[in-house]
Amino acid sequence: MLITKQTMHQTDSPIQVTMSSPDLIQENIQKLAALFPHCVTESAAGLSVDLDLLRQELNGKVVEGTKERYRLEWPGKREAIVAANLKTTRTLRPAVDESIDFDTTENVYIEGDNLEVLKLLQESYVGKIKMIYIDPPYNTGKDFVYKDNFAQDSELFRAESGLTNEYHQRLVSNPDNSGRYHSDWLSMMYPRLKLARNLLTEDGVIFISIDDNEVHNLRKICDEVFGERNFVAKLIWKRRASSAMADNNVSTDHEYVVCYQKGALIGFTGIEKDFKSYSNPDNDPRGPWVLGDLTVGMTASMRPNQAYDLVDPSTNHVYPYNPNRVWAFIPESMDKMIREKRVIFPEDVTRRPMQKRFQHELKSSQNPLSSILIDKVGLNTEATKIMQNLLGGNMFDYSKPVSLLQILIAQIASSPNSIILDFFSGSATTAHAVMQLNAEDGGSRRFIMVQLPEKTPEASEAHKAGYDNICAIGKERIRRAARKIKEDTGAAIDYGFRVFRLDDSNMRDVYYAPEVFKQDQLELFADNIKPGRTALDLLVQVMLSLGLPLSVKIDRKEVAGKEVLLANDGTLMACFDSGINETFIKSADLTAVERIVFRDASFSDDTAKENVKQLLKQLKPSLEMRVI
Repeated sequence: MLITKQTMHQTDSPIQVTMSSPDLIQENIQKLAALFPHCVTESAAGLSVDLDLLRQELNGKVVEGTKERYRLEWPGKREAIVAANLKTTRTLRPAVDESIDFDTTENVYIEGDNLEVLKLLQESYVGKIKMIYIDPPYNTGKDFVYKDNFAQDSELFRAESGLTNEYHQRLVSNPDNSGRYHSDWLSMMYPRLKLARNLLTEDGVIFISIDDNEVHNLRKICDEVFGERNFVAKLIWKRRASSAMADNNVSTDHEYVVCYQKGALIGFTGIEKDFKSYSNPDNDPRGPWVLGDLTVGMTASMRPNQAYDLVDPSTNHVYPYNPNRVWAFIPESMDKMIREKRVIFPEDVTRRPMQKRFQHELKSSQNPLSSILIDKVGLNTEATKIMQNLLGGNMFDYSKPVSLLQILIAQIASSPNSIILDFFSGSATTAHAVMQLNAEDGGSRRFIMVQLPEKTPEASEAHKAGYDNICAIGKERIRRAARKIKEDTGAAIDYGFRVFRLDDSNMRDVYYAPEVFKQDQLELFADNIKPGRTALDLLVQVMLSLGLPLSVKIDRKEVAGKEVLLANDGTLMACFDSGINETFIKSADLTAVERIVFRDASFSDDTAKENVKQLLKQLKPSLEMRVI
């Protein structure tokens, strides 16, 4: 049974009426696809769930399978998937001296391996990041890639690669003659993208800069991680002027920015339209207008009902149709437009009639963002000049132009309070662009930068200038960019940033596995906190475990002679001093407190801990007490 849709286009196809109940299996597959896009694959019957992959996702173990699948495979893929699901006991330690406006800023800069950092951010930032931009290694054969391995010790790291960092992660060169040239790069990217997806808001997007070396593989793994349907665009931008030294006499002057969405993106903001061409020379009461095309790119054979001669009723001049480009409307609609004086007839019948397009009838004040980013985005030379002006020299190679990040942020993360993440932050161009945009439009966008403290080469200009690693360059760039933006604009925005460093847990091993310690090691149970860890260190690890953002305001006060830290508008209270007793509790203002945290060693014995617990129940039954 067919019901024909009634429209003014007689050639429109009829709509098929579904004469059956809903396909619940496909509906369930779609629900799984929203959670685990890479577990939904093509089959002979359409979309189906790859149960091997789903078991692997839920069990956290490599699942062997012989099932044929449409997907990208490489040696080490299964291990890369599992790597994203492995737990971490590491933490972030605040570096107050390296920070600017630590107590008030909502911007964050994190030093450390981004895979571990992304795991730590899963509780605090899941579903909260509007936009992610990354500029990862392009795998040109000359750059380094992370080679994640959680089993080998640091001595073996050094023996294998000769290049490691303080986080026991290998940075290895990946020459293009390597047998694992593409595989190593894919294994590095896959788990990071998988974790990044979790952090995006439902309408969030990720932008990834890449060139021709891996753009084809990047598209494949993004199709798997984010879902093929969530591909948004592959933007192209011109990074340099043509080179006379080009291979094969072809100068590759462009790079790509690949964009995927989480799943509920309404659309890009677009480019604000310029209404300078609109005017109202005939004083039309409908307001300013501009002439628009009255034809459509269809032939007479394709749209026979739109192939007719048009007659000006005032002059009876006939304007014949073009068989290769017919009128945009059927006769009835065209007659209505003529009666409403929306059609302008030229005196020369060899020219085409045009239609009035009124400004007030436009559906949007923006034009679509072109996939070819020209005019508004500068070359890499722009980035070089900015770095030279800010830092007094060429301290970082291949930094992206601020204008590129500005147009991406402005056209996507247009919400004034969006959080923008860059976990390959390099010279911190993204942070610079966020501050610049906030100063221009009064926004309050916040940034989170993540960068491995990769050593600068001793012969480099940066190293000679005192920048020991890339993080030192990025942090100083943010400081100087902030000063310049403030001097140039005077805008009252957030110019600060909190610095955190990835480190081993604040807790001794006995905290995580007390059962492995022997009777003669009982002294380790007296205090499960590592020496040298501060109250602020402990608070940050507690915040991460409770899912609180790293940017929440932290206040300090004294209660009954003890140092107290208050976070998240006072809803979290922490005191890690010793000698906690009922007197301390009675002296504390618990009005806003929802959770209170102590060290286990803060109490003289179990009796004192129990007394405090019972007193809190009496004073505020809803308050949750935790002990580390």
